[in-house]
Amino acid sequence: MPSSPQHPAPTPRVVSGAVAEDLALYREKFRRRLPESLDELDGPTQGIVDLPPHMAWSGMTSYDMSKPRQRMGLYRTVLHEGLQDDLPHYLNQDLLLQLWPVLRTLVGRTVRTVWEDAFPQLASRTGAAA
Repeated sequence: MPSSPQHPAPTPRVVSGAVAEDLALYREKFRRRLPESLDELDGPTQGIVDLPPHMAWSGMTSYDMSKPRQRMGLYRTVLHEGLQDDLPHYLNQDLLLQLWPVLRTLVGRTVRTVWEDAFPQLASRTGAAA
């Protein structure tokens, strides 16, 4: 809706110091989990993958890698819930690079930003989805 005297354009929200600090801590939580390199990611590319309870605490726990939606769901879950030791075990570098153009739209902004800032090869794949 265009702005008008009756419906003024929204003004940008100012983020308070406490909220900005919370966001920084949230970002840091994901930064600490990152692998040193995507080369460390040598997880499965086929078969059934079962996630432990600390990652699959709600919803599916087993994912069939031959099914695209389940594969995408597994990667989304691991990126959000996986700990640093989990990432190399459940994520595969080639598959992550292949899935990233769509996967980046399914993960939260913080996860996406942290991964793309750390690994430029992911950020460079963003145009591949277009």
